[in-house]
Amino acid sequence: MAIGQLISCRVNGAEVEAWASNRTTVAQFLRDQLGLTGTKVSCEMQVCGSCTVLLDDRPISSCSVLAYRIHGESVKTIEGVADRGRLNDVQEAFVNGFAFQCGFCTPGFIMMIESLLIGPTPPTDEDIEHYLDGNLCRCTGYEPILNAAKVAVRKRFSDE
Repeated sequence: MAIGQLISCRVNGAEVEAWASNRTTVAQFLRDQLGLTGTKVSCEMQVCGSCTVLLDDRPISSCSVLAYRIHGESVKTIEGVADRGRLNDVQEAFVNGFAFQCGFCTPGFIMMIESLLIGPTPPTDEDIEHYLDGNLCRCTGYEPILNAAKVAVRKRFSDE
């Protein structure tokens, strides 16, 4: 018999409730229990950043955080980034800047950039590079990704 608990939380603005075993990670919970498959799992060791989601506006590696940790909290996944069905600034910058190839790592990069944009002041180019240092891409160079992040930062902070 598996031991677990009912997890109640807010995901992408909606209240959700689903059962999870004690060994279920946030990534497994999102993908298997809630059907939100945009969060990718690659290394399962907090190394690659592909599984990044926001927990109360802070990035976490969902592959290594247990689901019980999100009980009563607010989670944002890549599925919650679009603005009323339209690409947001970060997503648009990735598309326009060809900042992806296979797309596997893209949700993690976008979520890290989203968390960087929550602050009251625009991050510097050095901040962006430092912040994205923990995300890995195996297909493309990092220059288009960094450029897309910089474009998104400029757009987000110029619109306010």
